[in-house]
Amino acid sequence: MFLRETRFHAKMTRAEDTLSANRDRYSRAIAAFDALNAEDPNREMVEGAEQPKEFVYARRMTERLQRFAPEASEPLRLAARCQHIQRWMIPRSDYPMDRGGYRRWRIDLAQFHAELAGEVLAEVGYDPETISRVQRLLRKEGLKRDADVQTLEDVACLVFLGNYFADFASKHDEEKVVGILRKTLRKMSDRGRQEALSMPMQPASRAILDRAIAQQNTI
Repeated sequence: MFLRETRFHAKMTRAEDTLSANRDRYSRAIAAFDALNAEDPNREMVEGAEQPKEFVYARRMTERLQRFAPEASEPLRLAARCQHIQRWMIPRSDYPMDRGGYRRWRIDLAQFHAELAGEVLAEVGYDPETISRVQRLLRKEGLKRDADVQTLEDVACLVFLGNYFADFASKHDEEKVVGILRKTLRKMSDRGRQEALSMPMQPASRAILDRAIAQQNTI
């Protein structure tokens, strides 16, 4: 009896140690992602204070994911935090300012984010399977087929609409903005689109979104 109890307690202790190590590994990964994004030379005003742009974006992704999918897997939570990791290192201006140049830029960015995230995750002790999963999420492999990839895309679109759309729309021709919104809506799930419709927006932004939805429904 004593031997069985001793083995049971030893097993429980090992399980608790593993859980603690896993939590520590996750915390160190998030801290490492944040440290890299804090190097962003671009700044954004948040509550009256300047903060690194991609550092702010990463936290917004985490906050939106927690609201949209509180049951999200650990790889998905990691991917949300590092989706734009050190994005400024590959500027859009390095590519031709046409559709082909934009697509090449986006592909190279996704690969860069995946490789850098993989290095961080390996350094803090994640296994190859988890690292590969996070990298597939960052490359958006299986959009519309993989539930986690779709959730990551939905969250990214919601962060754009909730935090960046109004400023973006004010700087571009309305027809161009409507076209971009139509493409954004096509990438989202039905649930993601419903969430977008429920978000508070400035009247001008809401009008543009409604117009994009109307055009989407006529196609």
